[in-house]
Amino acid sequence: MTEHDAEPTAQRDQAHSGTGDDVARHDTGRDTARPDTGRDTARPETGRDTGRPGTDQDTGQDNGAQVSTGSETAGVPEAAIPELVIISGMSGAGRSTAAKCLEDLGWFVVDNLPPALIPTMVELGARSQGNVARIAVVVDVRGRRFFDNLRESLADLDTRGVTRRIVFLESSDEALVRRFESVRRPHPLQGDGRIVDGIAAERELLRELRGDADLVIDTSSLNVHELRAKMDAQFAGEEEPELRATVMSFGFKYGLPVDADLVADMRFLPNPHWVPELRPYTGLNEEVAAYVFNQPGAKEFLDRYAELLRLIAAGYRREGKRYVTIAIGCTGGKHRSVAMSEKLAARLAAEGVETVVVHRDMGRE
Repeated sequence: MTEHDAEPTAQRDQAHSGTGDDVARHDTGRDTARPDTGRDTARPETGRDTGRPGTDQDTGQDNGAQVSTGSETAGVPEAAIPELVIISGMSGAGRSTAAKCLEDLGWFVVDNLPPALIPTMVELGARSQGNVARIAVVVDVRGRRFFDNLRESLADLDTRGVTRRIVFLESSDEALVRRFESVRRPHPLQGDGRIVDGIAAERELLRELRGDADLVIDTSSLNVHELRAKMDAQFAGEEEPELRATVMSFGFKYGLPVDADLVADMRFLPNPHWVPELRPYTGLNEEVAAYVFNQPGAKEFLDRYAELLRLIAAGYRREGKRYVTIAIGCTGGKHRSVAMSEKLAARLAAEGVETVVVHRDMGRE
């Protein structure tokens, strides 16, 4: 990530707080208009027109009460309830970039909203008559005194039938320390200690939320544009598919992807690296792919793993999980894993799963 993504406090507050204030003012204006409508309705029915001030005044009050009650009722039509995405994760992992990406896609973004106010924000969106159809809320440790209310708010949203998803931005300790040092800013939780102390405290605080996340994105080796591409791939579509898959090739010598849901090892296949004429190329090359899939077990693995993924995907859909990251690894992430990832992604796409292919380590050698 860049220095911009490690701005955990003032700059991001300033960038998004205006958006949140605009919502409050706009919604407040609508709420104020409704009681006025009730008073306007009452005026033609007053004693000035009929000579019965007592009777007509009661009628006016009833009308005003009906308008007020209608604007405040929680029983809005289901179609009017906005979609909700909660963005959270480690400070410095790119939450601001993820939020700005959704804002560019037309989402209404509120940064650092206290978790207890999330249901209220959704209710305001539901009363906007479709003007606020998608809301993204950034929740982080800057609001840590309110953070304990998050689980209660999520339970409240579930009872209301709100479609909500949690996006968690993850990153390695080394990458986070480097980003904070590059902008010369303290970690929000480090206090009198070191940056690593703040990171450790934050990981512990966010542990349960990370486990509940629908989408985990590891930004350790991503730049701003790559993170935006991942967010676009997940949220840019006009209609949400049932399941989205990211198929990622990687090299074991560079470490396991921390955001992988499933990991498969291609090191049981012969390595094209040891074939001189294939060594300079990658798994995207037709000759390399042909070499890989002509090896014993390669095609059988593809067929059986695709079948296993169909079984897993059906379970994910039943459980409401919308995103899955499938990591395919080999030694260097250049030949075997790349070729297998391409074939597997094509197989998933043919079966109706919206699929994105990422080659994490290709080109690192």
